[in-house]
Amino acid sequence: MRLAFSTLLLSVVALAAVAADDSASPDTEIWRKVRADLFGDRPIAADAAGRIVLEMPARAADAAVVPLAVHVRASPDEVPTRKLYVIIDRNPSPVAGIFEFGDASGSPALETRVRIEEYTWVRVIAERADGSLLMTQRYIKAAGGCSAPAGKSMAERLAGMGQMKWRIDRAADSPEPVLVQLMIRHPNNSGLAMDQLTHLYDPAYYVRNVRVTSGDELVLAADVDFSISENPAFRFTLRPGAAGVLRAKVVDSSGRTFESSAP
Repeated sequence: MRLAFSTLLLSVVALAAVAADDSASPDTEIWRKVRADLFGDRPIAADAAGRIVLEMPARAADAAVVPLAVHVRASPDEVPTRKLYVIIDRNPSPVAGIFEFGDASGSPALETRVRIEEYTWVRVIAERADGSLLMTQRYIKAAGGCSAPAGKSMAERLAGMGQMKWRIDRAADSPEPVLVQLMIRHPNNSGLAMDQLTHLYDPAYYVRNVRVTSGDELVLAADVDFSISENPAFRFTLRPGAAGVLRAKVVDSSGRTFESSAP
């Protein structure tokens, strides 16, 4: 997966540099390249029925921390959704994240915060267990999120790196999925932001992989990139009655591993 992210990053930077305003049509050159690299010739159906609910502001107040929430509406007898792909066309690294939902997941739902560098199409592709693909997309107005300078020094941002906090909203005897939030302390440098004191660019350094399990079952696995905002936070659901301690394993782009657990 690391190779896929790196290849896409290198191949679309040149396209993004020359891309014209594409708000009128979502069929952009960048998207065609990303689609071919990720899905090959597999058909992707448009979500005409509104099964995928993507919530984002039409115009972001702060392009470095844009809230993104997505969930898939489906009846119990339908083929379950196993993966969500989040694509931000005109970001330097368009594949913001690939999220896999395991047997202990309560539903294919996710909330996080992302960076957006230019006015762009944001797409979510849902992959079902049978391999079929369904997509929704929105045009978002935001700029400068990946290159925005951090508000604190690098030393301050590195302090406590790898620490995690959990929030678990558990209703007693509720048949509904349990909401879980995992917050990770990490600078998540894009490599594109200039330090305002030194006028140097902090090197890219970000969370690459997150894996959450409940007992021996997978809840969520995420391959992500620096399009996720500083101090990444992910909100997802746990299957009702899922047994075992929740455990998170996080690996960043330097190969450092961090772990945390919650009862």
